[in-house]
Amino acid sequence: MSEVVRRYYDENAEREWNRLVRDAYHQLEFIVTMHFLDKYLPEKGLILDAGGGPGRYTVELAKKGYEVVLLDLSPKCLEIAAREVEKARVKGNVKKIVEGSVTDLSEFSDESFDAVLCLGALSHLIERRDREAAASELVRVAKKKAPIFVSVISLYGVFRTVLQQFPYELTDPSHEEMFLHGIHRANSHKHDSAQSFPDAYFFHPTELRELFENHGVKTLEMATCEGLSSHLQEETNRLYEDKEKWRRWLEILLRTCNDPFILGLGEHFLYVGIKT
Repeated sequence: MSEVVRRYYDENAEREWNRLVRDAYHQLEFIVTMHFLDKYLPEKGLILDAGGGPGRYTVELAKKGYEVVLLDLSPKCLEIAAREVEKARVKGNVKKIVEGSVTDLSEFSDESFDAVLCLGALSHLIERRDREAAASELVRVAKKKAPIFVSVISLYGVFRTVLQQFPYELTDPSHEEMFLHGIHRANSHKHDSAQSFPDAYFFHPTELRELFENHGVKTLEMATCEGLSSHLQEETNRLYEDKEKWRRWLEILLRTCNDPFILGLGEHFLYVGIKT
């Protein structure tokens, strides 16, 4: 990963900690992901949260009794993770907090973990060789039959975000590589790359599935993290004000978020597989 990515998350570490709880709409990514973690994780074991940032999932899984190792590129995110682990009183279950990249997990032996998470980090690997290296490493450190959970930013979801919020980018030559190849390079734009979104690669669902299947993973399920609420922030947040309607909507969303017909239209999607 580039230094631009590290700097971005260092400068936005607090924002990243709060991102999944900032409002009802952003909570959906966390709710949907936890739904599938609860569905496929073993009853107990050691989990790697690779690229886990400030540790939102690390803390939640430690609360559930799992042992967790957190790895991330950003020192500032890891500082927040240590703070939140302490605050949640789950330090005994968080076995290690490590600075590092998902492309190199050499600190860990083969088949070390009962489950592996990589929720977001692959979307900052703009070179194919780095995505291949990360997939290989994530699979290597997982035990046989261990579940692997990977979430990424959706290519078509980004297109919809551009239409909704940044339509001027449709004719901006500096974004041509993104529309053709899914690659966003922060340093190709005129504004300060430390403040704008860093280097990123946006995935098609088929591509992510094939990436892990080619490394010996059997696909179990895929889901759109925002489900039918994708790109409907105001409507979703408004619905949250009526708790009964919100409860009913979550039932519908969780029942339909794995429908392949909406898989690529959300902002993020989740891949669940098992190491064979």
